[in-house]
Amino acid sequence: MKIQNPETNIPKTPEMNDRDFINDVLATEKYLTDAYSTALNEASHQALYQDISSIAKETQDCQRNVLNVMFQKGWYTFEQAQPQKLQQAYQQFSGYKNQLPNGGTPMQ
Repeated sequence: MKIQNPETNIPKTPEMNDRDFINDVLATEKYLTDAYSTALNEASHQALYQDISSIAKETQDCQRNVLNVMFQKGWYTFEQAQPQKLQQAYQQFSGYKNQLPNGGTPMQ
């Protein structure tokens, strides 16, 4: 089952329309958040890490806002999670956790 708002109609023309532009912005924001994640993992200096972290948070927030606008306009849909699949995933990852030292509990 899909979770979706009624779609905002846009003219069907060869030129890019609002939906095309915002879809492009979302793809760019997703790409940027991935790139910032890599940069954070590889930052060698704490001050650089903090700067990149701040920029990455702003970019992630922007990506979320774009996604929300697209969802409101009916241009982005979600699949409803099935309770059975959620339970299966929970059991799977609980099993992984139990395989870790101390059952996944941080050492003190």
